[in-house]
Amino acid sequence: MNNKTVIDHRKIAKILPHRYPFLFIDRVVHIDLENNEIIGQKNVTMNEEFFQGHFPNVPIMPGVLVIEAMAQTGGILVYQKGYIDKIAVLLNVSSAKFRRPIYPGDVIFVHAKAIHISSKGGRMKAKALVDEKVCVEAELSFALVEKNKL
Repeated sequence: MNNKTVIDHRKIAKILPHRYPFLFIDRVVHIDLENNEIIGQKNVTMNEEFFQGHFPNVPIMPGVLVIEAMAQTGGILVYQKGYIDKIAVLLNVSSAKFRRPIYPGDVIFVHAKAIHISSKGGRMKAKALVDEKVCVEAELSFALVEKNKL
């Protein structure tokens, strides 16, 4: 895998409804629609608002925000699979494991692979890596909701 931008932050903002400070994917560096795989990138900086209150003396990224970054990466994959009039809404997180903390200055690569996608929803496995080491992994289930019904 190279780190070339496949989808930039401007296109991500057109795909996902999230906005600052809750948009957690900066770019997509790999997408394979045939194998239902995507890799998104998040650059973690000390300027993130959550570091002010989440262990300020030893700042670590909250695990639930890493899960959210994983879900957003999956949402981009779902859109790229052709569900452009729908938004993936997180339903369930299972088998989550938090293996290593994520610090300011880290670059997270979120790997997501869809297990199942249909017009109603689906499931995917995702993991967040820093320096090629798994920090968080989980299985995510989502519903697909029509954009105009949110």
